[in-house]
Amino acid sequence: MKAYGKTDTGRVRESNQDAFICGTIADDGLFCVVCDGMGGVNGGSVASSTAVKVISDRIIDVYREGLADKSIRNLMESAIAAANIDIYDASMADVNLHGMGTTVVVTIVIGRKVYIAHVGDSRVYFINDDGIEQITRDHSIVQAMVEKGQLSQNEARTHPRKHFITRALGVDDIVDCDYGEMELKEEELLLICTDGLTNLIETDEIYKLVKSTDTEAVPERLIHAANMAGGSDNITVVVIA
Repeated sequence: MKAYGKTDTGRVRESNQDAFICGTIADDGLFCVVCDGMGGVNGGSVASSTAVKVISDRIIDVYREGLADKSIRNLMESAIAAANIDIYDASMADVNLHGMGTTVVVTIVIGRKVYIAHVGDSRVYFINDDGIEQITRDHSIVQAMVEKGQLSQNEARTHPRKHFITRALGVDDIVDCDYGEMELKEEELLLICTDGLTNLIETDEIYKLVKSTDTEAVPERLIHAANMAGGSDNITVVVIA
């Protein structure tokens, strides 16, 4: 398995508050952390970069080959909790950073087993010849409205509160993350992205672009498509295959 990723400021924002890292662990694994920061002039980038560093450092330091599933879950959840408290403490200590936060998606892939933990509305998709499936559930106001039957998925895409998330790292001293495990099938790939992509490009179009592009070129092509659609936000895309 290999990971390919890219991040871009987009065409509207002056700075990139997204951050990501991909790396290898032991002989047969890799990990990826993708974050979309928010808050103030510098707060978003501080939050996302802090989360990426704290979480990746913890994974690299603690992971050992043959680690049990339960231990991998504990590792991921404790890494997210550590990043959360670091961001929260920094925001409390500096008035210029008050209110900052970040989404996060953490993935560990061992062989073809995938472990996913996430907070916020950055997403993970599985893509194969049968189609594209969103694996993560957005922690957002519009997603809650969709689940209550108050909005359709199409209405949610253009809703004025579509950027309002209900969970993020750093906004409180405790954070709740979602966690899941699954198997990647043969010829199936994993797509991780921030909402700078999904707010501008329809899921069906993402699928078509991925399936018609060499794997290593997928991040660049999807970012280009989002920029051609307006590039109204920072965009980060990682593909694992």
